[in-house]
Amino acid sequence: MAKLFSKTMQRKLLVWMVPPLVYALVKVLFFTCKKKFYLPHNGSATPSIYAIWHGEMLMAAAAYKHYTKRETIDTIVSNHFDGELVAKLMQLFGGGTIRGSSSKGGVSALRGALKALQNGRDIGITPDGPRGPRHSVADGAAALAMMRKVPIITMNCKLSSYWSMKSWDQFCIPKPFSTIEFYFGDPFYVHELSLEEAKALIQKRLLEHAV
Repeated sequence: MAKLFSKTMQRKLLVWMVPPLVYALVKVLFFTCKKKFYLPHNGSATPSIYAIWHGEMLMAAAAYKHYTKRETIDTIVSNHFDGELVAKLMQLFGGGTIRGSSSKGGVSALRGALKALQNGRDIGITPDGPRGPRHSVADGAAALAMMRKVPIITMNCKLSSYWSMKSWDQFCIPKPFSTIEFYFGDPFYVHELSLEEAKALIQKRLLEHAV
């Protein structure tokens, strides 16, 4: 019992401490780094699905706010403990979260995302999260776009200098005063494609500017 209590308390402390620290880090990096935005066509007027690779997502919330000038996005995060950390971080950025992933809670996440899109909110998703393989595409983003007939907008965060974590996604952290290039793809629809064709197109678009 003592061991269980200790682990529970440790996790509560991490959820309380880590998201504010990461939020502050993102703010500092966004302020100190040189930023370049590539926006061929801004499609933010329509509720959309924003897709980004798991390893590039650290700066995604700040980039989304710059692109859309709002915070009306719900991000799909896993039911695992690391998902709890991401959920708290997204709340600090003003966005919402939908819990679930392709491996656990997928049906409830799909329902929540469909409802959010119907209510005019955007959806943020990492097609290769939460467990990979890196740069793979699960069914979620394609299925949502096909069912609700909304566009997908790909996001990439390309860094001139960064630290790469030794994790499955090679999670990237930009170094202060480096250059961050944000690429937003043109909105595209997949509801007239098969599921496999849609997933292949999402992967192709996301790999065009991948780190």
